[in-house]
Amino acid sequence: METLASGYGLIEGPVWRPGAGLLFSDVIHGGVHCLPEDGGPVRTVIEHRRGIGGMALHESGGLIVSGRNIAHKPDGGGATLVLLDETAAPGVVGFNDITTDSEGRLYVGSLGFSPITPGAEQRPGYLHLIGLDGGSRVLATGIELTNGLGVSPDGRRLYHSDSRTHQVWQYERSDDGGLSPRTPFAEVSEGLADGLALSEDGAVWVAVADGGCVLVFNADGSRRERIAFPLPMVTSLCFGGRDMRDLYVVSGSRGSGSDRGGTGSARGGTGSARGGTVFRLRVEVPGLPVAPARVKLP
Repeated sequence: METLASGYGLIEGPVWRPGAGLLFSDVIHGGVHCLPEDGGPVRTVIEHRRGIGGMALHESGGLIVSGRNIAHKPDGGGATLVLLDETAAPGVVGFNDITTDSEGRLYVGSLGFSPITPGAEQRPGYLHLIGLDGGSRVLATGIELTNGLGVSPDGRRLYHSDSRTHQVWQYERSDDGGLSPRTPFAEVSEGLADGLALSEDGAVWVAVADGGCVLVFNADGSRRERIAFPLPMVTSLCFGGRDMRDLYVVSGSRGSGSDRGGTGSARGGTGSARGGTVFRLRVEVPGLPVAPARVKLP
């Protein structure tokens, strides 16, 4: 296990960009940063924007990012294009993790409260689909705290972390991206089910916030492995590298020793804490590449 970068608030949304490296956000302090594939210094690619919990590449370039809305941020700066906002469903205050299917549709989890605001009334959110034509629809309701999303290698299932229920749910997918009612896939008792990623063999890798680990579940929901990390606030993960066998795991500051005096929250603390870290380790099974979004931009 290597420590590649540290000094961030609450790292989220890791995405591997071939030829560039690892992209990740800092929810608390803002910005999207790139850890170059060649090992060079971290550089900032999107400045200022806070609250980005999920990101996806877009086939035309640029990034789809979450936060107060779902938006496209072009490479090198330029106009921000909003794809989905708080009018998507009653009570939406923002958006968290996102993922794509092989066709490039976007699955998006929305929030009914801010998980980094102490004392916020905890209202449920939704699961949305943004189609290739740019239109959106609500697929599921009653999501207590939406987090990681991922599609199985055969495209038949969507997995979804709901942190407050300590569950990873599964849905059967239809050809148009629609979903069946959810059923339990795996329970996460060590902490909060957070970001997730899929490997080529169909295993689901789940970051466990406040659990200091990544749990690996086989496609049938049975537990395969527990990978421990030196920080408790393990928030998300993705696969990368030229052979997709590099596992990148990111964390928040809580429990890092830099959070003394900060304000605790469900997602890693606020204030000036800067213990968020990027880890990397080699794994035996390659990760499943995540397709770029191909949704129509406004």
